[in-house]
Amino acid sequence: MKPKIGAHVSASGGLYKSIENATAIGAECIQLFGASPQQWAVRIPSDEDVVMFKNIRAEWNIGPVYLHAAYLPNLATLDDGMYEKSLKNLSDHLMIAERMGADGLIFHVGSGKEAPKEEAIKKAVLGMKRILKLVPGKTKLVMENSARGGQKLGSSAHEMGLMLKGVDSSRIKICIDTAHAFEAGIVEGYTKKNVKQFCDEWDKEVGLENVVALHVNDSKTVFNSHHDRHENIGEGYIGLEGFENLAREKRLHDKAWILEVPGFDGNGPDKKNVDLLKSCFK
Repeated sequence: MKPKIGAHVSASGGLYKSIENATAIGAECIQLFGASPQQWAVRIPSDEDVVMFKNIRAEWNIGPVYLHAAYLPNLATLDDGMYEKSLKNLSDHLMIAERMGADGLIFHVGSGKEAPKEEAIKKAVLGMKRILKLVPGKTKLVMENSARGGQKLGSSAHEMGLMLKGVDSSRIKICIDTAHAFEAGIVEGYTKKNVKQFCDEWDKEVGLENVVALHVNDSKTVFNSHHDRHENIGEGYIGLEGFENLAREKRLHDKAWILEVPGFDGNGPDKKNVDLLKSCFK
């Protein structure tokens, strides 16, 4: 079984446009923004827009579908005002994902900055519990690993495991970003040996069955840089061979492989990146 290969695609002009944009580049699964990623206020899509999305998704058989949350929320902050705004924003985005019948909402946990890690993790865990209570349903809340910069939580499998076990809900899952893991200093090159050790570690700390998606990105910055910068497949410091080794790891074949690369034309994930990633599965 080969995994579904997909990409983050634009939903500009209507949620259904994301399906059209995905099929144009050969994507089999997708990630999109359900609302603006740069604003606290969340515009809820109309019923008509949601119905059209669902109909066209069924017609083209695209899935899984993941929404990506806004970049502003921070569940690890000790600032009460920021914390409450973050809870509201993430809850609204999760509600949109639930209405759309999406598989999950992928989000960045945030940073406690100078606060002790234990305290920041505790805040994040409590926040996730509150969000799941505010938005009942089936749609998962999916934590994404960080590149470690700015004291962001979730750079290691161990930290992700602490939060996963802390929330203790079947609706909490994990997305692993290949560039972030490299930039955080977790995996120094995706060699065959390192890929096995990497997957063994995640399996031990979180259980690979709880990893539902991969953000498959090359890295524009060097190993352990702590800088979150994505590059096109084969053009960065991970390199095409790294992704070929990752593709050989059958424990990852039931995950959605989602590209978040800049694109060879600078307009985001494109057919060339999708084809390159598909070519890794020989």
